[in-house]
This record gives sequence, structure tokens and C-alpha cells, in this order.
Amino acid sequence: MRYFDFVMAAFVTILLLSNVLGAGKRAVIDLPLLGPWPFGAGILFFPVSYVIGDVLTEVYGYARARRCIWAGFGAMLFMVFMSWVVVALPPDAGWTGQAAYEAVFGQVPRIVLASVCAFWAGEFVNSYVLARMKVWTGGRMLWARTIGSTIFGQGVDSLIFYPLAFWGVEGWTPAQVGWVLVTQWVLKVSWEVLLTPLTYVVVGWLKRREGLDVFDQGTDFSPFRTRA
Repeated sequence: MRYFDFVMAAFVTILLLSNVLGAGKRAVIDLPLLGPWPFGAGILFFPVSYVIGDVLTEVYGYARARRCIWAGFGAMLFMVFMSWVVVALPPDAGWTGQAAYEAVFGQVPRIVLASVCAFWAGEFVNSYVLARMKVWTGGRMLWARTIGSTIFGQGVDSLIFYPLAFWGVEGWTPAQVGWVLVTQWVLKVSWEVLLTPLTYVVVGWLKRREGLDVFDQGTDFSPFRTRA
């Protein structure tokens, strides 16, 4: 497995950067007929972690993908801890960037909890569905497996994150939470559809180079098993 470590590193990197750089910024685009549409900038790149998760499961199997999910989960927890420590350190009297630093890296505990829980559950659902569908389809119709697993994985992710993060928060009505949940889910799945040709290229290249095409027959799908 010459490339497994690189794929895992890409998975964790995209996960962390999308949370650090994307989660703190709200962007807006002007849609025809619909008008201005605000969205969290992290949504542009976070779905790429699901694409890489698909590649991991498709090529290396659920057991090795499970190790990567736990690696990403641990990295997220450490990132949260490190952000909290660094922000809490008393600033030097001559440094004037503390307020801006807190605005960028300060973590709202409720948002952090929602993000970590949603990632963990959504990634495991995504990997499980793809692995089972691969066995059911005999390895055919990769597009159906990647899109189908994302529908379920991102669905679970969104169902956990948005209510846990925003339900009952001042300025958020239940209707708004539901609308954002659905629209963000649709956008994430749409990203998966658009990236399907690239997924085919990467999966095909890795299978040829690695000489692997794992089918999860008889696999223990418990997320808490530690061995590959």
C-alpha cells in the first residue's frame, strides 16, 4: 500500500483546513431568481473529505477507512484543544491582534460539539453504505455507490450538525434551521455528483498502482474496532 498514507494525510488535511479556514466565514452569492444566498465558506471544501473517504473505502476497504476516520476525529479534537489553549493565553501588552484572533479561532463549544459529532457519525455512515453497496453491486456502478453513500452520510451529518448547533439559538427559527439543513445537504451531494468523474480517475489510478480492490465480505463494521 504505497499510497495509503498519502490518501489518509489528504483526508485529515482537508478536514482540518475546511473547519479552520471555512467555518469562520460566511460568504454570499447572488443566485438568479433567488437573490442573495449566504453560506458557510467551509462547505466549498468540506465535502471533498467525503470524496476522499469514498476513495479510501472503495480501494482499501472499510476497515482501513475506519482508521482514517478515527485519525480525523482525533485530529479535530486536538485542533479544538489547541485553539482553546492558544486563544486563552494572555496576550502581550504590545500585541493588538487578540480580538481578531479570537474572532477567527475562538470556538463556540456548542458549534464544536455539533461539528465533531456530525463528522464522526456521517463519515461512518458514508463508509458503511459504500462498502455494503460495493458487495451488493459486485463492484459495478461506482457512481451509484459514491453518490448513494454521500446522500446518507451527508444526510446524517446535516441532521446532527444543524439542529445541535442552531436549534433554539436566538435569531434562528425552526424553519430557518430546517431550510439551511436541506439546502446545505443538497449542495454537498451536488458537489459529490460534480466530482464523480474525478473520483473515477483517482479510484482507477489507485487500484492499478496498489493492485487492490477490497470487497468487505465478512467485515466487522463496528466503528469501535481498532484493527484494520
